[in-house]
Amino acid sequence: MQKIALLVDSACDLSLETIRENNIKLLPLRISYSHGEYKDMLDISADEIYSNLEKEVPKTSLPSAEDLEEILSSLENEGYTHVIAVTISSGLSGTFNSIRLALEDHPKLVSHVFDTKILAMPEGIVAFEVAKLIEAGKSFEYIVDNLPNIRKSITGYFTVNTLDYLKKGGRIGKIAGTIGEMLNLKPIVTVDEDGIYYTVCKARGRKQSILRLTNILKESLSQGPCKVWVLHGGALEEAKSFLESLKGLDNIMSLDISQISPALGVHGGPGLLGLAIQKVD
Repeated sequence: MQKIALLVDSACDLSLETIRENNIKLLPLRISYSHGEYKDMLDISADEIYSNLEKEVPKTSLPSAEDLEEILSSLENEGYTHVIAVTISSGLSGTFNSIRLALEDHPKLVSHVFDTKILAMPEGIVAFEVAKLIEAGKSFEYIVDNLPNIRKSITGYFTVNTLDYLKKGGRIGKIAGTIGEMLNLKPIVTVDEDGIYYTVCKARGRKQSILRLTNILKESLSQGPCKVWVLHGGALEEAKSFLESLKGLDNIMSLDISQISPALGVHGGPGLLGLAIQKVD
């Protein structure tokens, strides 16, 4: 009989409560300050990251090999036979490859590592759908076969209030970032088929960038019902206002707010707003 474990990295933005309730194994990314290192979500919160950005912008790195080994060994000891790992885009992080290589040293575990090619709550939605299938008693093979279809139904977009942190993190060039700041340009960013950031469009100013996000959502809703999450990084009140502005739209099946995880918040900086959209059949 199959006993299937679900492993996700902390870029998924699922709350610790959701992770516990759904028996998901969390692999934390690492956040490093000059005074020490923290495990993403477990040792440090997103709010703590944002409140300290003026003093120091920390570095982020892959989950530790020790944490990963501890999780995989505990799964074997707990009698798990199969593992499905859902990861942040391999185009943005080496986490996918780290998990894949570590599982090669655990041949007793039949495994599948799924590169979502996305991040944040869109990645979390994929993981949550897998958790529901495991709970429903679906086989490892069935879930693996259905992962591409689950992923296909999910998209994400975000805009930032400042380009400073994308510049500091090397996500955009310093020259492009400086020009963008001078012109008050706010890019609307998503990921392409390879899981790499790309700019969908640029808006002049904050109000216009939020309007662009709204129009992107309307386009998705015109094609059928969707579940929607408003994403934010250190901008809860603004996220609440954004959510309220969306409530009258047709075809929204559910509407919620999700905070960007600490490690992702380092690169987006305070004021990040976005959307996770899941099409519902």
